Amino acid sequence: MGLKNRIHEGYTYFMTMTVVDWVDVFTRPVYKDIIVNALKYCQQAKGLEIYGWVLMTNHLHLMASAEIEK
Repeated sequence: MGLKNRIHEGYTYFMTMTVVDWVDVFTRPVYKDIIVNALKYCQQAKGLEIYGWVLMTNHLHLMASAEIEK
């Protein structure tokens, strides 16, 4: 991973993840649930600290930090 794309411990990041071609896939509960369950898993098993998130119909905004595995 390049230096500019590294996650640093102690920093909070604002991220936006979009669906290819901005297709409205998160209007279906099955796809929304996949994202929500993945965020829960990352919190419980990977040390992701989520401060806020918004799931829109075709993208996700997330404010989070992460512990670095050593």
